[in-house]
Amino acid sequence: MFAKVFQGIFDTDMTQVIALSDFLLCVCSALVIGLILAGFYMYRTKYTKSFVATLVLLPAVVCVVIMMVNGNVGTGVAVAGAFSLVRFRSVPGSAKEIGAIFLAMGTGLLVGMGYIGYAVLCAVLLGFVSALLNGIDFGAKKHGELYKTLRITIPEDLDYTDVFTPILQEYTSAHELTQVKTTNMGSLFKLTYDVTLRRAGEEKQMLDKLRCRNGNLEITISNQETNTSVL
Repeated sequence: MFAKVFQGIFDTDMTQVIALSDFLLCVCSALVIGLILAGFYMYRTKYTKSFVATLVLLPAVVCVVIMMVNGNVGTGVAVAGAFSLVRFRSVPGSAKEIGAIFLAMGTGLLVGMGYIGYAVLCAVLLGFVSALLNGIDFGAKKHGELYKTLRITIPEDLDYTDVFTPILQEYTSAHELTQVKTTNMGSLFKLTYDVTLRRAGEEKQMLDKLRCRNGNLEITISNQETNTSVL
């Protein structure tokens, strides 16, 4: 009677039923792999509690889904359709977060197919490489303190085409006007520049000269941003 609880009501004599011991082994292995991946992800990375908790559970969830499909093509198509309907209504994730999710799903897929050893090896190897790349700051720009985003507010009657060019040429080795935006019912413009400073520590001198040109309106300078819509 107890064994029938873990059988599908639509199963037939031709259906291959997963043993309870095998099911528990795969799910527990997937949870351990999730803990390994979460541990590697948290190394020198800003993270939220909800994300790392999800990262722990995700391999087990994928593992269970794959085991339940168990070679049934029709069920597999239905599961793929269900996953395609999932929409994340939170803030778009970074490239690193998306990569961690794909890695967790991939290891869960391996465990669900029964390749527990390969799943552990994949999690340890790729998780270690990810932590190593993060630890050595791979891909970071050299002299990143020189790359800045400059925002200047100007009155609507000021021609911004070349008004700031002499100052920017003096203090920057490269500058580009990336955005022009109206604000305050069209009475002000906000200009956004991507600039590369010639020397660190000269921001105040540059801002003082810019304030003389824009009528002492708001000016902000920050570390250069990347486009959030592109990974």
